[in-house]
Amino acid sequence: MFATPAYAQAAGGAAAAGPQAMLIQFLPLIALVALFYFLMIRPQQKRMKQHQQMLGALKRGDTVVLSSGMIGKIVRVEDKEVGVEVATGVTVKVVKSMIADVRAKGEPAAANDAKA
Repeated sequence: MFATPAYAQAAGGAAAAGPQAMLIQFLPLIALVALFYFLMIRPQQKRMKQHQQMLGALKRGDTVVLSSGMIGKIVRVEDKEVGVEVATGVTVKVVKSMIADVRAKGEPAAANDAKA
């Protein structure tokens, strides 16, 4: 009653096209999902895996950078926490997942730290 005859005919023609028309409709959506996976999800999973390997390889004496920016030396390693010495005689407990980076031993100091 409310549909025009031309609109009704167009709807019938699209249904008759069948699975090929549906595939053409969903192809851009499938392409977007694949693009999203390769540009966002996969690199994030790769970074998480590298971070977990880094945390698993922590050992006493490593110099670490915490997610807050503090730098310290590991004095104790436990299952989920580590003891980090942030100053001489000052040790704090830190959750392992908050360690952002492990620095190599003997890494040079920044150039602006010159003593005069």
